[in-house]
Amino acid sequence: MNAKNVDLEIFDTEVTFKSLGLNEEILKAVDSAGFNHPTVIQSALIPQSLEGHDILGQSRTGSGKTAAFGLPALHLIKKEDTYGGLILVPTRELAIQVAKEMESLGKFTNLTVVPIYGGQKIGTQITKLEKQPQIIVGTPGRVMDLHQRGHLPYNNIKLAILDEVDRMLDIGFREDIRKILGHLKQKHQTIFVSATISDEIKRLAKKYMSNPKSIDVTQSSGSLTVAQVSQEYVTVQPWDKQKLLYHVLSTDEPRMTLIFCKTKATVDKLAKFLTSKNLETAAIHGDMQQSKRNKVMTALRKGNLQTLIASDLAARGIDVDGVTNVINYDVPEDPEIYVHRIGRTARAGRGGEALMFVTP
Repeated sequence: MNAKNVDLEIFDTEVTFKSLGLNEEILKAVDSAGFNHPTVIQSALIPQSLEGHDILGQSRTGSGKTAAFGLPALHLIKKEDTYGGLILVPTRELAIQVAKEMESLGKFTNLTVVPIYGGQKIGTQITKLEKQPQIIVGTPGRVMDLHQRGHLPYNNIKLAILDEVDRMLDIGFREDIRKILGHLKQKHQTIFVSATISDEIKRLAKKYMSNPKSIDVTQSSGSLTVAQVSQEYVTVQPWDKQKLLYHVLSTDEPRMTLIFCKTKATVDKLAKFLTSKNLETAAIHGDMQQSKRNKVMTALRKGNLQTLIASDLAARGIDVDGVTNVINYDVPEDPEIYVHRIGRTARAGRGGEALMFVTP
């Protein structure tokens, strides 16, 4: 695919961020980040959000969904709107990642963004909430906990955003989501964004949204994965998978690789194996201490890590631009998981390679 086609696939080159109606503080941050044109989902979602519509948005992983909902949130929420924006995400890593991106996009505004999630001391988060931030990014369980303790009021929320709704439902947050959205009795705006839209998500939208605008930017290509991902598979016997993985990593020498496994035990076993082969490797899964997970993610974002082995759940917050290769060591049980896995590469118009090990 040539560069021009890549631009048409990801970016809306006919539109500028200024023409979308964003304020000067946000345009300054967008400019300093080096963004010239919005992605297709951004150009479709931002104007509808600025007009105050409820939105059900579908877009491929890696197409710029965070900025699509983050930029209008930073535009619509003002300094006096304490606890005015609530962004729900499926995992701790994604809460940290989205909050960092929101802070960067909002650096010229006077808004405060606070991530809240399990694994960090709740007292630390209570202290941050007592300073009355404008935007909260959190996992549903910790959001409910802090609300029940009286530290996170819902009655000021004017904008509720659910990111990666499909994964939140897969993980089992459906009742938490219903409880949180059900508590929002005041007039507010609700936005769902997801790589895939199931019938259950549509039912949630029908119950908790008012005449939502449906935005699906996957229709033009008919694909849920970005075109810049080269997708291949190789057949292998189960007992030869480790040897094949080592061969791929030592022969191809990919710059930054994510390896996905079904179980935590396999993640640990592979990390031990690759380390014994003197390959720089880290692991991340749900049983690891949050401080260690944060340390791994920091190394990855700084480009100091060549190979990361992950379970599906832990990988939900890996939105790192430099990932060049994704290896599906285990075939995922659900096509939607595959979509999310390979979406960790080829982000924002860059290329990437996805390889899947297939056993009999």
